[in-house]
Amino acid sequence: MPRPWAGLRHGLPALAATGSGLLTGAMLFIGLGVAPWARSLSPWEFDAWIWTYGPAMRHVVLPMGVLSTLLVLAALAFSRGASTAYRRRLLLAAGCLLAPTLLHLGGLEPIDPARADSVVVSRHQEIVMVDREIAWHWAQLGLDLVAFVATLSALRLRETDRIDRLKRFFSPALADLIVRGGGRDPLRTHRREVAVVFLDLRGFTAFAESAEPEQVVAVLREYHACVGPLVVDAQGTLERFTGDGMMVFFNDPVPVADPCERAVRMAVAVRAAVEELGARWRRRGFELALGVGIAQGPAMLGVIGFDGRWDYGAIGTVTNVASRLCAEARPGQILVTRRVLAEVATIVDAEPVGALALKGLSRAVPAYNVVGLRAV
Repeated sequence: MPRPWAGLRHGLPALAATGSGLLTGAMLFIGLGVAPWARSLSPWEFDAWIWTYGPAMRHVVLPMGVLSTLLVLAALAFSRGASTAYRRRLLLAAGCLLAPTLLHLGGLEPIDPARADSVVVSRHQEIVMVDREIAWHWAQLGLDLVAFVATLSALRLRETDRIDRLKRFFSPALADLIVRGGGRDPLRTHRREVAVVFLDLRGFTAFAESAEPEQVVAVLREYHACVGPLVVDAQGTLERFTGDGMMVFFNDPVPVADPCERAVRMAVAVRAAVEELGARWRRRGFELALGVGIAQGPAMLGVIGFDGRWDYGAIGTVTNVASRLCAEARPGQILVTRRVLAEVATIVDAEPVGALALKGLSRAVPAYNVVGLRAV
C-alpha cells in the first residue's frame, strides 16, 4: 500500500473517534444548555425560536453526524486484516451513528417541532412537543455516546493488535519502542556494545537427515517453546531462527547495565532446560544436545532487508566470534571469550579450553567453558 494511503488507513480510527467525540459533545451541550432554557419559553417565543435557531442547529449537527458516520465507515472499509473484535466495535459505532443520520436525511424523525404549518397550539401541547423533542435528542445523544466509546475501544484494540503483531517478529521491548515512538528511532542504524549469544543443537543435522519431516518439526517446536520464554525473561532480543540455531543479543534496543551477565545466565538456564528435553528426546531415539557461544563487542544494529521484508539485526565481528564459538562448543558447553568471562567472573565457575583458531578470524581466540553459576 502506498505510504499516503497507509497513513490515512492508520489515521482513520483516530479521526472517527474525534468526530464522534465532537458530535457527542455538541449534542451534550445542546441537551444541557438549551433544553432547560427552551422549557421556560412561552408558546409564541418557542415557536419563534424553533423556526429561527432550530434549523441552524440542525444544519450544524447533521453534517457532523454525516461526517462522523463516513469516517467510521471508512475506517471499517480499511480494516482488512484487523481483528474481529476491532471490526465489531466499528460496526457498532457505524450503526449508532447511521440510525439518527438516516432519520434526519429521510425526514422520518419521531418528532419534528418545526412543523410546516404555524398553527397556534395550547401550552399543554407545546410542552408535550418540547418533551418529545428533548427525549429524542437524549436518545440521539445516547447513540452518539455509544459510538464514541466504541470508536475509542476500537482505537485501543488497534494499538494492542499492532503490538501483538510486532511481537511476533520483534522482541517485546522493541515492539513497545516502535509503537510508542518519540525520541530516537529504535530502527535507525546505530552502533552499540552488545553481548551476542548463539545457540545450536549438536547432532541436529544427522537427526534431520534420518528422521521424518514431521518429527523434525515437532522437535523444533519443543525446542523453540522451551527457549523462547527464557530469552524474553532475560530481556534478550532474538534476531533470528535458523532451524535449530538462534542468535540473541543483549543491550539493544533497550540498554541494560549487565548484558554479559544476562547472556550467561540465560545460556545456563537454556542449557538446563534443553538437558531435560534431551532426556525425552533420547527416549524417542534422538541424540541432541546444546552448544552455546557468547561474545561481547561493538556492532551496528538496525533494520536489515528490503522494502516489504525487514528484520532487526546486528552486524559486526562480535556476531562472527559468537557464531564460531558456538560451532566449536561440544555438547553441553557454553564457550565465552575472555572479555565476557571478565564481566561475569564473580558469578560463574569456568574452565579454560585454550586458544581456538576460529574460521574467518586471523587470530586465535582464547575461550572458556562456563561450568555453572556460583551459589549465592
